[in-house]
Amino acid sequence: MRLNDRLFRHWFPTGSRRLTALTLAALLGFLAAPWQAATAQSLTLPPLASRSWLLLDVGANQLIASQAARDRVEPASLTKLMTAYVVFAALRDRKLTLDQVVPISTRAWKTGGSKMFVDPKKPVTVDELLHGMIIQSGNDAAVALAEAVSGSEEAFASAMNAEGKRLGLTGSHFMNASGLPNPQHYSTAFDLGVIASAIIRDFPDRYSLYSVKEYRYSNITQPNRNRLLWLDPNVDGLKTGHTESAGYCLIASARRSDRRMLAVVVNAPSDSVRAQEAQVLLNFGFQAFDTLRVKEKDKPVSALAVWKGKSAMVNAGVSSDILVAIPRGTDERIKADLSSQQPLLAPIARGQRVGTLSVTYEGRTIGEYPVVALEEVPVAGIFGRMWDTIRLWIK
Repeated sequence: MRLNDRLFRHWFPTGSRRLTALTLAALLGFLAAPWQAATAQSLTLPPLASRSWLLLDVGANQLIASQAARDRVEPASLTKLMTAYVVFAALRDRKLTLDQVVPISTRAWKTGGSKMFVDPKKPVTVDELLHGMIIQSGNDAAVALAEAVSGSEEAFASAMNAEGKRLGLTGSHFMNASGLPNPQHYSTAFDLGVIASAIIRDFPDRYSLYSVKEYRYSNITQPNRNRLLWLDPNVDGLKTGHTESAGYCLIASARRSDRRMLAVVVNAPSDSVRAQEAQVLLNFGFQAFDTLRVKEKDKPVSALAVWKGKSAMVNAGVSSDILVAIPRGTDERIKADLSSQQPLLAPIARGQRVGTLSVTYEGRTIGEYPVVALEEVPVAGIFGRMWDTIRLWIK
């Protein structure tokens, strides 16, 4: 299911992003006690200085709050999330290996901006380049990886755009692997959130790279520019970005217990502000919202009638957990209604879709989810089929 942003307009009407009064200082104060439960007083999301931002619940794949999230922005080094996604896919598909030595072209070596400081005369592996690109934000490393995957940065940019289309990005176009300014190189906070979520979901074995605080290469140690890795023990990624025209950008993700929130902040006025505002958003998500499991994977939602089968009923459920993010303390406002495909005729295979579960909050649809058979139902014998044929005709 695609990222759900419909509920935000219900909880926060146009022109209002507030629940009740709570100051920015108070929100930042939760950093000292990130596991503190919400009090009876609801939380407030104060005005933020960043031009474009969003907060999403990763588990529920649901947008909680946003501002100008679909406006076109310059992504700067946040671009490297898409670069990493394409490289991770190449590793998964065995087009690359981590210990593979990558030749450094003159173009990669001379790429401007932040650097890993690769040297054409020194062997460097894919693994080292990933560390240099993700932790040190090396533009030279990004170009070298692009050339290793696709032969040229231009061909790699085409692969980035193709992968973006597959992920459902609608406001992005990539011209390079590093994020250096180009009039035709752009994205949106919403699309960047989709890319970050896809990395977390599709490459959990690679995600730990985003929590590494520093990396040393060629006798040069550089720190990760994500301040929140030092300030909040629950933050474990993802990426910063900055150019003069893009401003200060940050995508930060935090996990508390079994919940994960992701904040995207674009075009903040300073490094400190981008960190503060990402922290405000993360704390707001954890403190003001609950992630509710509406239905559990592979557990029966209902038993449905089956015709012309060896069994008269089939247990039906969902193939993955259905999670939703809702304002804290409002669980009773969630409803789930099943509509089945009738008449349901045997044979029925395990995993076959047999209905739809509609989940609503205060009468407004959050999403519709496929309901599948949790077991197979073979066809009945000739007399069973004849009897059900008569029953269906009478019905």
